[in-house]
Amino acid sequence: MLFIQILPGQYQPAHNDDVIAEATHIYNRYLDRGTSLSSPIEAGKYIKLKLIAYEYEVFMVLFLDNQHRIISCDELFRGTINAANVYPREVVKAALLHNAAAVILAHNHPSGISVASQADISITEKLKSALDLVDIAVLDHLVCGSDVYSLKEHGYL
Repeated sequence: MLFIQILPGQYQPAHNDDVIAEATHIYNRYLDRGTSLSSPIEAGKYIKLKLIAYEYEVFMVLFLDNQHRIISCDELFRGTINAANVYPREVVKAALLHNAAAVILAHNHPSGISVASQADISITEKLKSALDLVDIAVLDHLVCGSDVYSLKEHGYL
């Protein structure tokens, strides 16, 4: 059992959310700005840790430089238990703001189902088209449920 300090010398059992928050904080120190992501599996582990605690859909974007090193990982949209509205214009604005050369799109499925829906495939195509106009590559779109589903690995990119 893990404990957290509440006051000097006083501890209480840690809740799962506390453990996840601390693990995310530690992991983020290792994958800070400048970390290179070499595979969808590595990116999936990073994203899944960030998205696992949410009980509603969250759409995030990993902004990368031309060497595929992390510039930033931003939560851009929040939704409900089964949907999040994603606006291509806002994704393009954020990518330009970060001066990104590439992006990895990601969102969670709170249901735990790790398969892309037709809506996921459709928004990926729209985002790819919008980002292509400003020469920003979409490297992948990861759907995080109980596992991580890569749209690139399944032929959608």
